Amino acid sequence: MSALPISPTSVLGSAAQISPISGLGPAAQLSSAPSTAQGGNFGDALTQAIDALQQTQDTASTAATQLATGQTTDPTTAVTDVENAQLAMELASQITEKAVSAVQTIFQTQD
Repeated sequence: MSALPISPTSVLGSAAQISPISGLGPAAQLSSAPSTAQGGNFGDALTQAIDALQQTQDTASTAATQLATGQTTDPTTAVTDVENAQLAMELASQITEKAVSAVQTIFQTQD
């Protein structure tokens, strides 16, 4: 059985774009970092992503402290902030692992 000649552009059209999910707070800023195709450079994109990750961690820390001291009346918001920070950190960790793996592969091919 042969594969069907279907690609995302043939199904969605060439103008199809994936838009970021709104309402995630600082974690959503990770997807808005400029790419090199849009004129930014990798260093700036990385700096912005790390700053967004730090902002997410700071928000979670503040929310957890407020929850622990009884300063917040909505524990759902605090738990959501902490979960967002955890997911952002896991994503950053996975991206780091993939980048290190890619660099190691490049170095192995140069031997």
